[in-house]
Amino acid sequence: MDIVAALFTDEIQLRQVPGPATRIDLTGVQFSAAAPSEVPLVWAPHLVVIVRCAPDESGIGALEVTYWRDDEQIARNVQPLQVEPGKFNYRLVRAELEFNDYGTIEARARIDAGAVTVVPYTLLAPVASEAQNA
Repeated sequence: MDIVAALFTDEIQLRQVPGPATRIDLTGVQFSAAAPSEVPLVWAPHLVVIVRCAPDESGIGALEVTYWRDDEQIARNVQPLQVEPGKFNYRLVRAELEFNDYGTIEARARIDAGAVTVVPYTLLAPVASEAQNA
């Protein structure tokens, strides 16, 4: 099996179209966000991992996503993965990440011992509100 895409998103929706075929609608794809408050805080972005299974593969595996800040692993999620041969599927991965400072983490996703797909995510300082600027 292969990872086709891995993205941080606000929402994912599936819909059927003629064929029959499936469309995946991703809303709010993002690689950064302004923090809702000052650090330290816990942030939990949603990672969508889309996978495909070749027709000649078993369709059974494990999806592992590790989260890294510099050289330190800060979170890990492992979940079973089953994809019908010749088809696509997706998994949602949500980790609660502790931020003591603003900056970038990397989500590193792989299936079994396969290739790693890296997706960066940056937590930015909060945006000053209009009331604070007045």
